[in-house]
Formats: sequence, structure tokens, C-alpha cells
Amino acid sequence: MPTYAVELEGLTKVYQAAGNAEEKRALSSVDLKIPRGSIFGLLGPNGAGKSTLINILAGLVNKTSGSATIWGHDIVDEMRPARMSIGVVPQELNFDPFFTPLELLELQAGLYGVPKSERRSEEILDVMGLTDKAKTYTRSLSGGMKRRLMVGKAMVHSPPVLVLDEPTAGVDIELRQQLWAYVRELNKRGTTILLTTHYLEEAEELCDEIAIINHGQVIACDTTQALLARIESKTLTLTLGEDLDSLPGSFTAFHVEQKSARELTFTYKSDDGQLAEILKATHNAGLSILDLTTDQGDLEDIFLQLTRGAHNAAA
Repeated sequence: MPTYAVELEGLTKVYQAAGNAEEKRALSSVDLKIPRGSIFGLLGPNGAGKSTLINILAGLVNKTSGSATIWGHDIVDEMRPARMSIGVVPQELNFDPFFTPLELLELQAGLYGVPKSERRSEEILDVMGLTDKAKTYTRSLSGGMKRRLMVGKAMVHSPPVLVLDEPTAGVDIELRQQLWAYVRELNKRGTTILLTTHYLEEAEELCDEIAIINHGQVIACDTTQALLARIESKTLTLTLGEDLDSLPGSFTAFHVEQKSARELTFTYKSDDGQLAEILKATHNAGLSILDLTTDQGDLEDIFLQLTRGAHNAAA
């Protein structure tokens, strides 16, 4: 079995423009390795190149240069096994509303050439929690059921790699939690997941590793924990036991903001030992602390930090 479920080297896509218009470089020398058995997040702003990358893997867009392999199969030289190794769940619901879920999965399996004796339509419906809806028209399914059916549709040929393109876009929190549970279960069964999402808390919650793409280039790729560790600053919020008319002079050495008469927020670098100094200065000022909270930020802070930095560099 391959070490990497998906491996990209120098992957480039350039759209040629008509007339004298400039060509559009959607992807520029992308190098990416997605470990087998992982849940891998691909993040980036609109127009960053995520959809182009996925469409190249799915065989819907031709690359300009570079190479891409899926489960060890080159997407050009070994096109058929490469496409059999991947299932894609798009954002849009793309099935006939007059098909039943069972008919839909049977049809999809037939398109992939899965023999009837090897089809797992009923098993997939059971895993997706849709057994009782097997013979109901898909148009009558709830939004959550339709999303689950889309995942099932992508799994009919048992691909080792599953791409989820914005799977929870526009769905409520409860449904999002349900879909997260399904993703984790699929991953436990051995499926490698490539997830694109605009919900950064979703990536932070689910993904083992994350790549951030911007202007067609990978600007960061690391484990989720390593990316979060890049956050340089933390915040400390103190709730005091007495009102403050003004900040004590002992606080001038810190970056502090008075939120209310009894609430102060300090911003400091997590590795410079200022936390102890802040608490000492508070004690020396004769102030009592009723409560304190700290916050190290989240993936959104890293995302904004990196994409803004890349934008400024490009400018």
C-alpha cells in the first residue's frame, strides 16, 4: 500500500485566455503529500485554486504540467485505476429527484463497472442511516439525508480516497455534527479523507493535517497542532473585584485594554513569561482577581495571518 494516498509534484494549471487577455494561473507548482489514512484539510479563500486541484484529481480538468498520483496511480498514465481510487462528494446535490436512494446507488455502481454480485448498495444505505428510505424518492429526503446520500454515492466503488468538497456548506449545526460523525467513522474504516471547508473550526476539529492554498500556491502545510503552535500571542482576561477608574502605572509595561470597570484584557507572547509578571503587577497594584481566562487563538487566526501575509507579499 502507498505511503501517501495522494501525491502532487509541481502540479500546475494555466487557463489560456482569448485574444490579448492575460492567461490565468490557477495552480502554480503545487507540491502536496496526503498521508494514507489521514483526514487532510485543504483550506483557502475563494479563487485560491482548491476546486481546480480537486477537479484535476477527479479527471474533470486537465493539468498543464507536473504530476499527480492517487493511491500510487498516475492520473494520466494510469487513468482508470486512479479514478477508481477516488470518490468525490461535490457541494451541489447532483442526482435525479425521481430516483430512490437504492436505485441511485445501483446506477452509480453500474457506471463504475461494479458487478452486481459485488455491489454494496444496501450496506452503504445502512451505514449512512438511510435503510428506511431506500425506496423513497430522493426528492422527499431531508437536507441531511441528501448529504448523506451524496457521500454514499461516492463510496459505491469502495475508493480508498474520498474528497469532501464543502460538505456542510449551508447546513445547520446539528446536521454538521452528524456529518462530522460520519466522516470520522469512514476514516476509522480506513478511508483517507480530503476535506475542503470554509468552516475553520470544522478543519480544526477533524483534520490531522492541513494545507492552506492561496493564489494557486501552497503557503502552509503541517499538522493541525503545529499550525496552531504558530500563533505568537495569547490573551489574558482578568475580572477584578473592584472598579478601576484608570489603569495603574504598573501596567504600562504591558499591552492592556480596559474592557469595562472591572475587566482587563492583556495581550502577550506565549513564550516570553509575561503571564507571571502580569499577575504579579496586578497583586502589587492591590487588585483582587475574581476570575481569569486565557485564549491562544485558533485556526482562523493562522489562516488570516498567512493569507494576508501572502497577499501583501504578492502586492
